[in-house]
Amino acid sequence: MDEGLFDAPGKPMGGGSGSLSANTHSSAPLAVRMRPRTLDELVGQQQLRAEGSPLRQLIESDRSMSLLLWGPPGTGKTTIAAILSQQTNRKFVEVSAVAAGVKEVRQAIDAARSELVHTGRETVLFVDEVHRFTKAQQDALLPGVENRWVTLVAATTENPFFSVISPLLSRSLLLRLESLTDADVRAVVQQALKDERGLQGEFALDEDALEHLVRLAGGDARRSLTYLEAAAGAAASKGSTTIDLATAETAVDQAAVRYDRQGDQHYDVISAFIKSIRGSDADAALHYLARMMEAGEDPRFIARRLVISASEDIGLADPTALTTAVAAAQAVQLIGMPEARLNLAQATIALAVAPKSNAVIKAIDAASSDVRAGKIGQVPPHLRDAHYAGAKDIGHGKKYKYSHDEPFGIAEQQYAPDEIGDAAYYQPTSLGAEATIKERWERVRKMIRGAR
Repeated sequence: MDEGLFDAPGKPMGGGSGSLSANTHSSAPLAVRMRPRTLDELVGQQQLRAEGSPLRQLIESDRSMSLLLWGPPGTGKTTIAAILSQQTNRKFVEVSAVAAGVKEVRQAIDAARSELVHTGRETVLFVDEVHRFTKAQQDALLPGVENRWVTLVAATTENPFFSVISPLLSRSLLLRLESLTDADVRAVVQQALKDERGLQGEFALDEDALEHLVRLAGGDARRSLTYLEAAAGAAASKGSTTIDLATAETAVDQAAVRYDRQGDQHYDVISAFIKSIRGSDADAALHYLARMMEAGEDPRFIARRLVISASEDIGLADPTALTTAVAAAQAVQLIGMPEARLNLAQATIALAVAPKSNAVIKAIDAASSDVRAGKIGQVPPHLRDAHYAGAKDIGHGKKYKYSHDEPFGIAEQQYAPDEIGDAAYYQPTSLGAEATIKERWERVRKMIRGAR
């Protein structure tokens, strides 16, 4: 579920409707009370809030248009649905893809249709984690979208081009949301300190405590407000109106590590982490991994760096390295912290002790350099597509040798354009599994090019 910028406008996941202000009473969580009410109050997402932007035009002109919001957790997808509902005076209904089935989807659309017919009031149907819906469940949304019985706002953290059916994708305005910066989260916390809906200026927050809360929030504004509320409660229990670092640490049950996610230490630590893996020092790599995790670094960021390192520093010297890194990245998404620290640690150790080769990055850099230099050339005629009518009449596919019909499954023929016919981009090392690849590739390259 999207832990987005204050993402509970209705009832708990599984369905909700009615007034968006129902949960903004004084005993509601701080994150709920501080939920933005208008597009101008939304923090971050400058590209969506700009004058003339599609989202602003949609809201201000009160047009009926379905939206597909794609972005990481904590970026405000649910909040945008709530703002759209509030500013256009539409009824809000929430359906979670985790809990709802086709029956619940159809019931929500039927209710919206009835509301439209009898009262003339339109409905915003918010579907959280739409990528979790099956094709049949997504198909069930189409009648409501096509007939505009609902204004669908679907949220996803996955690439919609792979996780959302084409008919739904083509009928929706796709908006890409960016991760919130630390500056965005800091602004949210500072506003909550003084806002009448928040702490109303009753507490002072020390600078180091503020930075601690921002760091641990990991770009998630809702999480930062949850931590702030806990810290304020801890201060109040001690009879204090000042939230210092010790109080903030106690409240969120984490130690403040001297590690700046946006400053020099952020880049220094991640650099040392990758260089320790490259240098095969598993102990040092684990140290830097622990520093980042204890400081609240986004585990997805660490996982991405491991995936990159697997190809950049190891490559085919250990072909399983990339599989291991990708599996760790998937585990982070499926399991989350703190358990996923084990997966990250396993991948870190595996990559650190693996044999190393930078042949992959050198190969693609060399190929890219030639392309940028204009060494493009025509695709050899025998390799061109010959499946359409008339293709063979103009020489496409003529004299092509089918590799599987040749000895050893390798055909002697030209594959590269004339301009790079002698290029040798991939230069395997003699390290690890790449030593075997090196021996075979050198023989194969000669056979393809007819060299003896």
